[in-house]
Amino acid sequence: MFERIVIEQLSAWKTDKNRKPLIIHGARQVGKTWALKHFGKNYFEDIAYFSLDKDESGLRDIFATTKDPHRIIQQLSFLHGGKINPQTTLLVLDEIQECNEALNALKYFCEEAPEYAIACAGSLLGIHLNHSGNSFPVGKVNHIYMYPLTFTEFLKTKDPALHEYVQSIRSIEPLPQIFFDKLHEAFISYSICGGMPEAAFLMLDFEDMKKVDTTLRNILNDYTLDFGKHTTPTLSTRINYIWNSLPSQLAKENRKFVYQLIRPGARAREYEEAILWLEQAGLVNKVTLSKSPKIPLKAYDDLNVFKLYALDVGLLRNLSEIDGKVLLQPSNQYTEYKGALAENYVLQSLIAQFQTSFRYWTSGNKAEIDFLLQYDNRIFPVEVKAGQSLQGKSLLQYEKLFHPAYRLRYSMLNLKQDGNLLNIPLFLADKTKELLGLLP
Repeated sequence: MFERIVIEQLSAWKTDKNRKPLIIHGARQVGKTWALKHFGKNYFEDIAYFSLDKDESGLRDIFATTKDPHRIIQQLSFLHGGKINPQTTLLVLDEIQECNEALNALKYFCEEAPEYAIACAGSLLGIHLNHSGNSFPVGKVNHIYMYPLTFTEFLKTKDPALHEYVQSIRSIEPLPQIFFDKLHEAFISYSICGGMPEAAFLMLDFEDMKKVDTTLRNILNDYTLDFGKHTTPTLSTRINYIWNSLPSQLAKENRKFVYQLIRPGARAREYEEAILWLEQAGLVNKVTLSKSPKIPLKAYDDLNVFKLYALDVGLLRNLSEIDGKVLLQPSNQYTEYKGALAENYVLQSLIAQFQTSFRYWTSGNKAEIDFLLQYDNRIFPVEVKAGQSLQGKSLLQYEKLFHPAYRLRYSMLNLKQDGNLLNIPLFLADKTKELLGLLP
């Protein structure tokens, strides 16, 4: 399987002298369970894995009947079939949002038994906490956020030598054409499968493209089942409407979210909770309009105007019913939506690096900046182009008004700095933070 960046974060957590019980957040199917099992197998002598989603053994009763962490460990050890040793065993509690008492017990482990290494995962934890009151042990846990597989992680398995070359880039200058072309080809593969690990693994060979689509459809079906399983019928219907409207929302040149594209007569107040549910489930990334690109960006949000992107470019492609062959053999009929997929990809790459929310800016019908990145006490305007055609005056308009230190443009042109404009090839989006560190 793929080497995930999150393993490095887990390793750092293990050796932290102030370690607390850990919770990995992330949407379903991004690889949380695999990461914890892989980490336990390779960094501990033993792993005691329990899923609270499948409570066949009365597992939840253990947490309901006692708050004593040592008593809990004793009982879990019986179920595990061996001693849970604080020095050598990783205790994994999967789908912890299914048991309030287990979630609350993390507080007592932090205070009374910090020697135990406890790692938890919760796909719908954000939604659960929004409805469960005061069960969350605030200040008593560490957090790690896990995102879909990045292109860099994909490349490391697909072409280790090419990945090593990318890691060696230490200056802002054009890549040799041979490397550029190879990276472009690998990026097309990733654009087809996206960052769901199961689909990406199948995409390592083009012959499995049909299996890739089947896998992505299955994931989308699982998400739809979640809508019904964890919400009311009314809310589930509204979530479905929003989820299925994403392709048409992003097909517009102006990707501002329009309620009328959900269904005729739709109103904001009817769908606010559904949008929040999708956000908390990690299935959409919300980009709010900034009324003024000043620090802090959050202070100038126009909460009534926003764009919604999918958590993963591969899922969005499949949700949009775009055949992967179109990316391999571009068609004139596909040129408009190509930009939407490129924006979605860049956004998910930036979120994984900076772990922050993003905004966008517009000046009426004159200009629109796709994203605003606040980093290192600067605001970077971001423009995304799917190809090499760079028509558009939005970045120039923004520069005239706000005089940013630097502007970022993602395209299929080579890596280059032209004055305060940094052009980053789409396939190097994962290196954005590194590249910004090379700027004066």
